[in-house]
Amino acid sequence: MARRRIGQEVLVFGDPVSERSRTLDGLAKMLDWSVIDTARSPIYASTKGEEGWPPLAPFKALLLSVWYDLTDERLAEALDDRALFRRFSGFSRSEATPERTAFVRFRRELVARGLDCCLFDQVTEQLRAKRLRVRQGTLIDATVIASASRDDHEAGWSGHRSRKAVHSYKAHVTVDADDALVETVAVTPGNVHDGKAGAAIVPEAPGTVYADSACEGDRFAGAGRAKGGQTAVAATGYWAREGDREAEARFLAGNAMIHRVRARIEKVFGTRKRSYGLRRMRWRGLAKCRLQVYLTATAYNLRRTLTILATA
Repeated sequence: MARRRIGQEVLVFGDPVSERSRTLDGLAKMLDWSVIDTARSPIYASTKGEEGWPPLAPFKALLLSVWYDLTDERLAEALDDRALFRRFSGFSRSEATPERTAFVRFRRELVARGLDCCLFDQVTEQLRAKRLRVRQGTLIDATVIASASRDDHEAGWSGHRSRKAVHSYKAHVTVDADDALVETVAVTPGNVHDGKAGAAIVPEAPGTVYADSACEGDRFAGAGRAKGGQTAVAATGYWAREGDREAEARFLAGNAMIHRVRARIEKVFGTRKRSYGLRRMRWRGLAKCRLQVYLTATAYNLRRTLTILATA
């Protein structure tokens, strides 16, 4: 049986082209990074007496940590070792790269300055300009994310009659019904009701807003109308005379249509949990957990837009 020959040095000009390099190079060209860099210009994420890193470099590195599900230690090692990661983050082959603690300080600065939402909005605004279709509908749902520790007193217990309660946070998300791009995000303790948080994140001009029965009620319907849209919420019951088969058929058909459309958001949650490490919060406290969710949503939107444009 033939075997590969390894360990043979080959003279090449530039980096070998691989699928991974094409992907990261495409992501690097997708945005005007100077606009995003402006928002982080005041950040100085270095210890006293040291020169600071350009803020755009650690931000790009944090996106890499989401795409490849890397801890701070692994991210520092990868930046030191991988030419592809260096190029995406803006480092040359011979330059030093940040150590683990630099990312800790950088995240602390982002949280202290409240830049997590700002950065997500700036990236999403640029990606919206590349949208191929006008938004026709919006999907709203929430997913439970286990807390980093039960000692995190800002988290809450999320229970369900058919599942064991989880000490957790909830990520409430709106997603474009056609492109599956994340539009708005809110992070709450796990015991906050889906309908209450969902009504607060309905985007402008949402089209038809699809949601499950947790959003049933006047508050959510009113929020949809106030933003210029209409709501389609799965119902838990219906009023009809006993034995009215026609009313039952209408109820089941209406719910089936809503669930069929709304189910697309489950793929978004699945990708973020399976591939981007959002199965559990990495840090304690609502502010840090919110940053993790926003970084994940930003990384997801970038990869999703690249896929859409490649298949258009």
